[in-house]
Amino acid sequence: MSLFEVVVLALVQAATEFLPVSSTAHLVLVPWLLGWEDPGLLFDIALHLGTLVAVLTYFARSWVRLLFLGLGKRVLSPAPDDPDAALYGNPRMFWFLVAATFPVGIAGLLLEDYVEGALRSPMVIGVMLIAVGLLIWWAERRGRLDGDLDRMSLRQAMLIGCAQAVALIPGTSRSGITIAVALFLGFKRPAAARFSFLLSSPIIAGASAKAAFDVLGDGIPAEMHIPFLVGILVSAVSGYAVITLFLRYLQHSTMRVFIYYRVIFGIIVVALALFFRFPV
Repeated sequence: MSLFEVVVLALVQAATEFLPVSSTAHLVLVPWLLGWEDPGLLFDIALHLGTLVAVLTYFARSWVRLLFLGLGKRVLSPAPDDPDAALYGNPRMFWFLVAATFPVGIAGLLLEDYVEGALRSPMVIGVMLIAVGLLIWWAERRGRLDGDLDRMSLRQAMLIGCAQAVALIPGTSRSGITIAVALFLGFKRPAAARFSFLLSSPIIAGASAKAAFDVLGDGIPAEMHIPFLVGILVSAVSGYAVITLFLRYLQHSTMRVFIYYRVIFGIIVVALALFFRFPV
C-alpha cells in the first residue's frame, strides 16, 4: 500500500475511533469507494496502536490521579478549572472504571466469533448507525445534562459499561453509545465524553494486545515496516488532536452534527447493502 493510503486510513481511524460515528463502516467503505485493496489485519493493528497511544497520552495525568486516588492518596492536584477537578470529588472513580470494563470484556470473549461473523454485515452496520444516532438525539432531549463525574455512582458507571458491550455490534460506535447513556443519566456532554474516553482506554489496549499477539508472532514483513510505523504515528498524532478538539467542542455545542451524520451515513450504507456488493 502507498503512503498516501496509509495516511488517509490513519486519519479516518483517528477521527472515527473517538468521534461518535463508528470506525468499522468507515474503514471498510473508504477503501472500497477509492478502489483500494483491503489493508489487512496487520495494518489495522497499527492504527489501533496509534489511537491507543493518543488516548493514553492525552489522559496520562488523569490516569495517574485516578490510580493514586483509588489508593487513598492525592497527587498532581488539579487547578479548579482543570477538567480533572471533578475526579477529586469521587475518589472511587478508578475502581468504577475497572468494574465498568468487565461487561465488554466478558461479552467480547463470549461473542467474538458471532460479532465477527453473523453481525458483521452492511445491513447491521447501517441500522446501528441510524439507531444510535436517534438514541443520542433522544438522550440530548431527555437528559438533564447537568451532572459531573464527582457525582457518578457505581450503578451509573456499570450502566455505561454495559452500553460499551453493545458497541461490539458493528456500526454502534463505542463513544456514541457510552456518551448517549451518560447523557440519559444526566451528565454534562464534556463529562460524558471524558468518562467514555477513560473507559475506552483499557478496551483499546486489550484489543490491540490480543490482535498483536495473534498476528505479530511471525514478525512484520519487510514491506510493511514503513506503513506500520507511519500508521501508528499518524493515527496517534491525529487521534490526540481529535480528542482535544472534540472535548473542547462539547463545552459549548450539542451532538446534533454527529446525529445528522450518523443517520445520513447509515442510510447510505443500507442503500449500498441493498443495491451493491458491499465488502464487509
